Amino acid sequence: MVIDLKGKNVVVTGAARGLGRAYAEACCAAGARVAVADILEEEGRKTADSLSAGGGDATFVPVDLADPISVEAMGNSVGNDWGRIDGLVNNGALATGLGGKRLHNIDVEVWDRVMAVNARGVWLATKACLPWLRKSENGKIVNISSDTALFGSDFILHYVASKGAVISMTRAMARELGEDNIAVNAIAPGMTRVEATSGVPEERHQRYVQGRFIKRNQHPEDLVGTVVYLLSDAANFVTGQLLPVNGGYVLN
Repeated sequence: MVIDLKGKNVVVTGAARGLGRAYAEACCAAGARVAVADILEEEGRKTADSLSAGGGDATFVPVDLADPISVEAMGNSVGNDWGRIDGLVNNGALATGLGGKRLHNIDVEVWDRVMAVNARGVWLATKACLPWLRKSENGKIVNISSDTALFGSDFILHYVASKGAVISMTRAMARELGEDNIAVNAIAPGMTRVEATSGVPEERHQRYVQGRFIKRNQHPEDLVGTVVYLLSDAANFVTGQLLPVNGGYVLN
């Protein structure tokens, strides 16, 4: 079977930049119509325009994953325009500037904000898109977790906890949505060279490199093929699974 997304309608949250943009680009290249959903309106519109200028079919949709009303409006906007949603990539998350905090130094307000976006936001986006995913013959949801939740990374407990929640939600969602023929899976990326990790000390980057079976830096292009596969018809019978994509740093 050829793995492509021709004729598919895909929503990618947090797609204005970084890994989200890479997922949106890959989906467009595979033939999908893509909604670039993000709180960063100027960057999001530029990303959608750039994808369209490059021959893709992309549109920008504003969304604040911490705001239930905004998330519901995003789902309705895309669903009403397209008539159905075939794929949802729950990528939007808070990550930048969270590291280096011992658990007793994390502010309650920061903890709540991280959980509201990274965990609750996945649930809200799924709920908002669900009526339209049910209209697809083979709906797909790909949740973006992190391998930090698999080995218990230090000094970033709030982020690790939120990404662990994503893994658990993936399994529960898959069980509930199987009756709708919707497959739900997650990937757990390793430390990837993107804007969000530019502030991570080089020593920590190198710890990842040396701990991998494949001893090199990880880049967005190492992840996008897995996401496209999980959104495609080739993965119609794959659900409830977590796939670490990290060069072998940690195994599932």
